[in-house]
Amino acid sequence: MISSIRGEVLSVGLDHAVIEVGGMGFAVQATPATLATLRRGTEAQLHTALVVREDALTLFGFAGAEARELFGLLQTVSGIGPRLALAALAVLEPEKLCAALSDGNVTVLTQVPGIGRKGAERLIIELRDKVAALSGEPEPSAPAGAAGAVRADVVEALVGLGFAAKQAEQAVDRVAPDGTGDTAGVLRAALATLGRKK
Repeated sequence: MISSIRGEVLSVGLDHAVIEVGGMGFAVQATPATLATLRRGTEAQLHTALVVREDALTLFGFAGAEARELFGLLQTVSGIGPRLALAALAVLEPEKLCAALSDGNVTVLTQVPGIGRKGAERLIIELRDKVAALSGEPEPSAPAGAAGAVRADVVEALVGLGFAAKQAEQAVDRVAPDGTGDTAGVLRAALATLGRKK
């Protein structure tokens, strides 16, 4: 994989820049904020991710390594491709995107064109804990009072997935009777319990 690129900026377009490396010009897709930092005729270095498709090899460029990692992480969620992942980073700075995922802020995530409420909820469920690991922050242990928050979050997620509220509450109480644990872990265990009951 091409993880970074450095060379002279040959041109800057609306959605990409061309950077010359070893006599070859590489078209690099990037966000408007990243493109705004590039000047034709100057040297630039970008962190990159190469996306391979049957009909194309596309290089995406980022000002920082964190943005590149988030770009890859977003694509692990079903329905999120490279274009939508780049759009998310164009609308939300990496710090704001991480905060929205960690805090479960659906309103902020739905600011991204192409991401609706259901998509935002799926992103939060699948990436909340991964984002904490990405930013290097220790995952918060459940302090006093947080137990109810974990239970409420998991019940809400299960209801959003189509389970009845009472059924969701019973499943959560079965796998986490004291209401503690990380949200994703409790959700997976509750889903496994509900799956066995079907």
